[in-house]
Amino acid sequence: MSTSIFLITPPFTQLNTPYPATAYLKGFLNTKDIRSKQADLGIETILCLFSKNGLTDLFNHIETTKPTLSENTKRIVTLKNDYINSIHDVIGFLQGKNPTLAYHICQKNFLPEASRFEHKDQMEWAFGSMGIQDKAKYLSTMYLEDLSDLIKETVDEHFGFSRYAEKLGRSANSFDQLQEALEQPNTYIDTIYLTLLKEYIERNQPLLVALSVPFPGNLYTALRCGQWIKKNHPQIHVAMGGGFANTELRSLTDPRVFDYLDYITLDDGEAPVELLIGFLTGHVKKHQLKRTFLKEDQKVNYINDTSSKEYKQSEVGTPDYSDLLLDNYISAIEVVNPMHRLWSDGRWNKLTMAHGCYWGKCTFCDISLDYIKLYEPSTASMICDRIEQLIAQTGNTGFHFVDEAAPPSLMKALALEIIKRKLIISWWTNIRFEKSFSFDLCQLLNASGCIAVSGGLEVASDRLLELIQKGITVSQVAQVNRNFSEAGIMVHAYLMYGFPTQTDQETIDSLEMVRQLFKTGVLQSAFWHQFTMTAHSPVGLNPEKFNVSKEKNDIGTFANNDIMHIDLSGTDHEKFSFGLKKSLFNYMQHHSIDDSLQKWFDFKVPKTSVEEDYIEKALLQDIDLSFKPNAKVIWLGNTPSVEYYIQSKKGMQREMAKLNFISKSGNQEIQLLKSHADWLIQILTKISYQEIKSYTLQEIKNDYESAGLEDFELFWDNKPMSGLNKLGLLKL
Repeated sequence: MSTSIFLITPPFTQLNTPYPATAYLKGFLNTKDIRSKQADLGIETILCLFSKNGLTDLFNHIETTKPTLSENTKRIVTLKNDYINSIHDVIGFLQGKNPTLAYHICQKNFLPEASRFEHKDQMEWAFGSMGIQDKAKYLSTMYLEDLSDLIKETVDEHFGFSRYAEKLGRSANSFDQLQEALEQPNTYIDTIYLTLLKEYIERNQPLLVALSVPFPGNLYTALRCGQWIKKNHPQIHVAMGGGFANTELRSLTDPRVFDYLDYITLDDGEAPVELLIGFLTGHVKKHQLKRTFLKEDQKVNYINDTSSKEYKQSEVGTPDYSDLLLDNYISAIEVVNPMHRLWSDGRWNKLTMAHGCYWGKCTFCDISLDYIKLYEPSTASMICDRIEQLIAQTGNTGFHFVDEAAPPSLMKALALEIIKRKLIISWWTNIRFEKSFSFDLCQLLNASGCIAVSGGLEVASDRLLELIQKGITVSQVAQVNRNFSEAGIMVHAYLMYGFPTQTDQETIDSLEMVRQLFKTGVLQSAFWHQFTMTAHSPVGLNPEKFNVSKEKNDIGTFANNDIMHIDLSGTDHEKFSFGLKKSLFNYMQHHSIDDSLQKWFDFKVPKTSVEEDYIEKALLQDIDLSFKPNAKVIWLGNTPSVEYYIQSKKGMQREMAKLNFISKSGNQEIQLLKSHADWLIQILTKISYQEIKSYTLQEIKNDYESAGLEDFELFWDNKPMSGLNKLGLLKL
């Protein structure tokens, strides 16, 4: 089968890297010999707008329409020539094309400054005196944000770099507000991306346009694109899918949506898109469509032929980023937060280790939906094959694994495969803070290129973590965070407040736990968000079980996911918002970390009931050193040099050996009996990561005893041997 489908990410998602949905679909379509093209209209719109011609047109438009201007906007308009003259170079710098400009940007009087530069005081703690490139990125981002403020005030109130008209899409139970906006004349920004769309459509003349909508922030622009296509090219079919549809549109009944679209598909897009193309080309009957909404007889109809094939991870192919303008994405530093910096800075190839979530129990999560509920891991070998293909295709060696929660066992296997193949990559992912992440496993992950992990600590209260069914405790999180941090991997925690039945005392105690995690240095980055009840989570499905009630019981005709709810315990969670976020901002800088928690709130809060050394005690708990015969043992280091000598002590002589281990970060010398040293050298060769066969601890013990040596446990756990742990002698 050969046809043409045009895959579009409508404005706006990310500036620094493509959202992966269209690349995933294109990779799958390649396996079916279905011709496809893809485009990210978001980055292309930004590049048109933020150019010399784009800003010249913008300022001319403002002067022509003469809108009412605030003092800040008047300043920007007055400095228009400075913006027009500098924009090309700033964008080039953010694209990595002119790194030496950083020195000029960091000097005064190069970038015009408006209100966003009031936050320049954040720079010194974040970048110091040497982080010139990062400082320049941050200043350049504020410069663009100033221009964004100008755009929102003068030509398009909905504009945003990573979201557009988000409030129209978020919790839009009714289609009325979106319909009203879509009936208005095109905005200034609409005109830019619709002009780009026109050029693509006329050049490619596709049979089907598929719009990927991951977030509420690109729903409006997707519908605008569909509206333009149906008006100007009615023969072209328009479909929409993505994360927004998967979570929000499962109970869709409003037929007006299909004035802008022909089809909406849910969940994994491979099978629905393949069948939809087959239907449009006459190879598939309508009743064979999968997870697809369409309009029939002025009513919304949902077709889901469950007998049609679903695709396994091994069958979906490698994501294909061709057609996308990979060299033109913009690396920004929007906020001075270590993990947020990864999200907005640098080009990351996106891959998935496992479909769905291996845990699948958290009561706030949409675990009833297939894209989370149906867990299917890939293999380490297949993931590495795809890594190598993407490096060859894109030239980029940075990878973001976009899993719900990456499984530790697969992370271990992947790390070993990366090391065996001698791949040099940087990667990060989302995890659960579970006890499987030992120090040795974290060392292995670091050796494979893992630079950061993020995970949900949520409410940092053992009672509430149990109610959430997170399967972790605060002490466990502290120990896991220590293991990652000591291995050199940055840790980011998602924090939640306002979970049902959470008391004021528990909110303050959670903040105290977070304070101690930062103080002990086992947490480097975090972000608070307020609990939202969703329709497909256990809380949303059984609110009475969690002592909450829905404000409205009626189901909307359009989007239905976020549910307005009442916490029957009566706690006002919203009042804590500002203080929690302000304290966290300071803790990440290690400012005021020993101050009273009352400092962050302008109302009386309870004193914490958490012991002031709770986390310190948790970190001092004994590490399990029991003999685990089935543990895999691996050596990541180099073969040591050896020097033999005779040791004389109390008239006794014995043969000894000095082993000198040279690592990338230094040298370490250990002294052993010659017999032990000779055995150790040969066993390290056997368990080297470069060997195909892996050895268990029991097999190593057997080898030791076969050499006529005694007391293996005493030898293995003594000080010289334990020192090799940090050099790469790992038990996994």
